[in-house]
Amino acid sequence: MKSAAISLQSTATVKDASLNDKYVSDQGSAYMTGIQALVRLALSQKRRDALIGHQTAGFISGYRGSPLGNFDTALWQADELLGAQNVVFQPGVNEDLAATAVWGTQQANLAGQGKYDGVVGWWYGKGPGVDRSGDVLRHANLAGTAERGGVVALYGDDHSCKSSSIPHQSEHVMMGCGIPILYPTSVQQILDYGAHAVAMSRCAGVWTSMKLVSEIVETSASVSVQLGRAQSILPQDLSSISGGLNIRWPDRSLAQEERLYLHKLPAALAYARANPFNRVTWDSQQARIGIAASGKGYLDTVEALRILGLEGEPARRLGLRLYQVGMIWPLEPHGLRHFAHGLQEIIVVEEKRPILEAQIKDELYSLPDYARPRVIGKSSDGHGEWSTPANDAPLISHYELQPEPIARMLAARFLRVDLPADIREMIGQRLKVLQLAEQESRRVIDIAERKAYFCSGCPHNSSTVLPEGSRALGGIGCHFLTLTMDRGTETFSQMGGEGVSWVGASPFTKERHVFANLGDGTYFHSGYLAIRQSVAAKVNITYKILYNDAVGMTGGQHVDGQLSVAQLTRQLAAEGVGQQIIVTDEPRLLSEDAGIAPGVTIRHRNELDAVQRELRNVSGVTALIYAQTCASEKRRRRKRNEYPDPPQRAFINTEICESCGDCSKKSNCLSVEPVETPLGTKRKINQSSCNKDFSCVEGFCPSFVTVHTRDSKPATKPHALIKGWPKAPKSVDLRSPVRIIVGGVGGTGVVTIGALLGMAAHLEGKAARVMDMAGMAQKGGTVYSYVQIAQNDDTIAATKVATGQCDLLIGADTVVAGSSATLSRLRAEGLAVVNEDGSPTSDFIRSRDWSIPVNDLLTRLRSRVKNGRVIALPAARIATAVFGDAIFANLLLLGLAWQSGRIPLSRESIERAISLNGTAVAKNLEAFRIGCHLADDPRCVDNLLPSKQSSDTPTHRSLRELIDDRSHRLRAYWNVAYAGKYHTLATAAGNSLPEDLATVIATQLYRVMAYKDEYEVARLLTSDHFQKSVESEFGKGARLTYHLAPPTLGTGPGVRKRSYRSWIRWPMLALARMQGLRETPLDPFGRNDERRKERAWRDRYISFVESLIRSAGDFDLSLANQIARIPSDVRGFGHVKMLAMQTASARWDELSAKLYKAKIQASMT
Repeated sequence: MKSAAISLQSTATVKDASLNDKYVSDQGSAYMTGIQALVRLALSQKRRDALIGHQTAGFISGYRGSPLGNFDTALWQADELLGAQNVVFQPGVNEDLAATAVWGTQQANLAGQGKYDGVVGWWYGKGPGVDRSGDVLRHANLAGTAERGGVVALYGDDHSCKSSSIPHQSEHVMMGCGIPILYPTSVQQILDYGAHAVAMSRCAGVWTSMKLVSEIVETSASVSVQLGRAQSILPQDLSSISGGLNIRWPDRSLAQEERLYLHKLPAALAYARANPFNRVTWDSQQARIGIAASGKGYLDTVEALRILGLEGEPARRLGLRLYQVGMIWPLEPHGLRHFAHGLQEIIVVEEKRPILEAQIKDELYSLPDYARPRVIGKSSDGHGEWSTPANDAPLISHYELQPEPIARMLAARFLRVDLPADIREMIGQRLKVLQLAEQESRRVIDIAERKAYFCSGCPHNSSTVLPEGSRALGGIGCHFLTLTMDRGTETFSQMGGEGVSWVGASPFTKERHVFANLGDGTYFHSGYLAIRQSVAAKVNITYKILYNDAVGMTGGQHVDGQLSVAQLTRQLAAEGVGQQIIVTDEPRLLSEDAGIAPGVTIRHRNELDAVQRELRNVSGVTALIYAQTCASEKRRRRKRNEYPDPPQRAFINTEICESCGDCSKKSNCLSVEPVETPLGTKRKINQSSCNKDFSCVEGFCPSFVTVHTRDSKPATKPHALIKGWPKAPKSVDLRSPVRIIVGGVGGTGVVTIGALLGMAAHLEGKAARVMDMAGMAQKGGTVYSYVQIAQNDDTIAATKVATGQCDLLIGADTVVAGSSATLSRLRAEGLAVVNEDGSPTSDFIRSRDWSIPVNDLLTRLRSRVKNGRVIALPAARIATAVFGDAIFANLLLLGLAWQSGRIPLSRESIERAISLNGTAVAKNLEAFRIGCHLADDPRCVDNLLPSKQSSDTPTHRSLRELIDDRSHRLRAYWNVAYAGKYHTLATAAGNSLPEDLATVIATQLYRVMAYKDEYEVARLLTSDHFQKSVESEFGKGARLTYHLAPPTLGTGPGVRKRSYRSWIRWPMLALARMQGLRETPLDPFGRNDERRKERAWRDRYISFVESLIRSAGDFDLSLANQIARIPSDVRGFGHVKMLAMQTASARWDELSAKLYKAKIQASMT
């Protein structure tokens, strides 16, 4: 693809717009998502009916699930508008009950008591919901719809299983129920097809359905909202039957079936013929090859043809005819035959199992041989679907299709026929470019991966932990993620079947008991039936009901009804569940609830392990209710002042921290992050992402304090450092679309950047298509927003940015930016703007020394684009320094990208979009402006970042500097003599040994000598340096609570820390001054077993170093280096450190034996 021309940025005309336009405007255009288009359908249908004098109402019910996970949220947000139009939104407890309720809307007038001329029913659900609702859908569709009512079933399919337990394709269920299926390709077609779906439903007396996939319904675009745009033409050739086609009562089942197949579905086909959903979009005078495609497959096909250079004149010369099928079942035959006329071959492009292909073959089979084209798709030449060898199928029937494999398949078919020489050469060249790009992509192996994970502070971080020797059965919900963690959770069931597989397995296994995870949302949906079945079967199982007061997996909605912890306990008791125990982070609050069932006890979450061990020994069905509010929902409610926000923060004293990882192990939390210090990698708390769960404080380590203050960190005044705006940049001319990828971590505002760009384009009257790819990624995983901006919508095909097509990458996260999935889409002429501040991935929780390979990832990016067009900066640190929150980093990157001249939008339209968004407008505008200045003058970075204190400098330039630094620290630790001993020994090592070994010794010798006893912990907790670090983060006046485990509490894994208010600082000051007693007969802590082992470990290391210095030439220095590093594995405090020391000692003994054996052998030879 040629680069677009460059022109000076001009001030575009920014039209007036409101966020309500998408729902209230009936003229011109509006910007909306596919989900919002579904909301508008119900509103516009009411207005459309009113224009022709019909007084109708609407009713919406269903159950959330990706890609319709936020549909109910959008409906609640439009509650006032819906109410004004007599549209009732009543979420279903589950999908089949919701479908039953929607069925009822068509019965409202049967008894002659209806208040309206008719009620339009809208049902929604994802694929598994379609499966479980098959019985209702069949009954309701056979019964039919009202003449001025109508029903549309909106079903979401997740072909690639990005946010589902299994991939699904729901067409076969709808076909089995006799429900026509429409498959839109865009937000505009959602509006158009939706209006036609209602009209068809009324006309034919059937339910109609719309298939919705993420690539369509989670796309945003500027669309026409003209109320009269989708004009319905009623067919004139309908057969007349007694009583008509609509719902009636009384009615007989066999008569319903007869009407459906002999009259109603033919009427639906007649409507499709009069209102052509299926149309030829490309044609040639001498067409010989036809391509039939639908929905996402159609968009991918158009993009595939563009990849091959086949649009316009080249496509006509090839003899192509393209057929977009909007109603995929039943397939309208007249339009199909018109499309097929004169063709030699029809290629059918559709995802999953063949729906169109089978119908096309069936309809064309009776044509004479000379008039019947070959039909391929899932089947190859001369074969059917099941006789085609798996490797010979032109297109796969599993996973999903992308433009690239479609392009390869089409090229292979085209090159088999006679072609003009230049067309053949062009296809060959384009195919070669594509293959090279794909080969290059396959060669890139991901060196880091950002997988979906529990949110910071998520209750599941703690609740899904099991006692040793137990296992759990998985289910549907956020806890599904435990299947990829080391949590002892195995297998899973469908929603509502949690634990029931144990009913079938338990008679045939020696295993006595299992746990089953069950979320409160799933319990309310259908999970209570699973418990009822387990009680009936009298199996030994403990249901861990994870009550977090929100359906966190789909956006934090409440359950669709009333369900308190007290109600839950009473329901379980009534069902026959035996012992119940509530585990919670706030026992006091629940103990005040008098409605809890008799006999149910309440315990603190700290006792979870003991509670589980107790319940697994109880026969029958038991329940553990883990009650703690969803962390993400807490954050949302706190922003709305709807949830208590404790005025405290967790904070780590990095000088005490040993980076043992126990805090990460206890909390499983991604807000516990690595930080580089002069003493190595330590831990810090990311205050921007922390949700104040405080389970990290349970780590057996005295470095944690909680800071009590309502004053946030004083923010730098940006306008005092940076004023005005830099000179307007050059911008890409829109002779071809500009394709942008925004990539980052779920929940950090990636989708917001895409939305701002899309809205800004709409305000300028440009075409934009924004597609958000999140799925499970909203749980701390990878999120993409694909943004395409063009002069008109016809030049944009596929919703994703294809291989080698990305002009601009806004990399909000280094791991995502440097992944193979991102790199493969970058153009060589592209630009990458990247936040180099990486947040940890789940690998950091599993491996305490893991770190993001930032430099390697940036190197990969630079090698992908010409001249290393990669701008990397510490955006998160700048945002935190300036605004006190890293969430504004993405707006900084957006400003930097815009100023770099790669975004074809005016500054005014972006600013207007930020204002319309309405969230933290002033700060977001300021962040955007600062980003522009960072592009214009990168030196601004140093002015915006806080200056480092000298003791925070992370590196030492030489061994001598390292030794001097550690000697200085040991003087503060104890005294001059002790520091001198270190200095002498480390210097001797430096004079006698290779520098790399001497550096290891200098580092580890300090570690074993500066063991953190009670005196040292007291000194570091009361030091001026620590006080300044607290003030730097939170401002002055903060009050600290310390979390300690003094020796009087005992030792071992069972010991828990206690909290001490700020008064403890004075005794600690006194204790710090008593460090002179260390290792003397008067040392009150010296006889402690842990202190004795630490001293012995130190002395052993010193002896080893002295021996090594004396006889360096006699030892295998490679083995010596390994031994010298062993103390780096001895970290932590108390039992954590003792266990590490035990493991390290065994390793020491093993390597020492090898070392001295090698020395003896060397001396003998």
